[in-house]
Amino acid sequence: MNQAMIEQGIQLLLKGFGEDVTREGIVETPKRAAKMYLELLEGMNYTNKEIAEKFGKSFEVDTSQMVVVKDIETFSMCEHHLALMYDMNISVGYIPNGKVIGLSKIPRIAEMCCKRLQLQEKIGEDIAEVISIATGSEDVIVHIKAKHSCVTARGIKSRGSNTVTTTKKGKFISDYDLTREFVDSLK
Repeated sequence: MNQAMIEQGIQLLLKGFGEDVTREGIVETPKRAAKMYLELLEGMNYTNKEIAEKFGKSFEVDTSQMVVVKDIETFSMCEHHLALMYDMNISVGYIPNGKVIGLSKIPRIAEMCCKRLQLQEKIGEDIAEVISIATGSEDVIVHIKAKHSCVTARGIKSRGSNTVTTTKKGKFISDYDLTREFVDSLK
């Protein structure tokens, strides 16, 4: 990402709003906003494979128990409106295939996948892919519930609306009982 270009874009946006970009409260806004976007969109610097390498510390283990990490709180930005997806709650489950990932790595993976201009549906796909790469398991499920400011603050202004997506890979696609076990664990 190019901080100087982001700063120029923010300044142009402020001018488009009719703002005086020399005003005391605004003059440093392009620099502050650019730094914020570099942080909020850090995940754009990494491929899913690189995220798996960065946070994929795993341990060999002989188990077939489902591993679930739930209630991961994060946010993302909608690629359509550059609007915030907030109150995001992510739950990830997988069936180990000879190794397990460090539990603290799952929220880190979810957060990094969210730090991109995204669609909620794509976030689930990305998290599932990273977990699969890191664990060697094809059996991954990701459940996401979030509010979208492009729905709650503009247009329809449906403040109570939530968007729910579930990404299923491997056995979770065809094994209804396995999917039910995951869903029951979220209660």
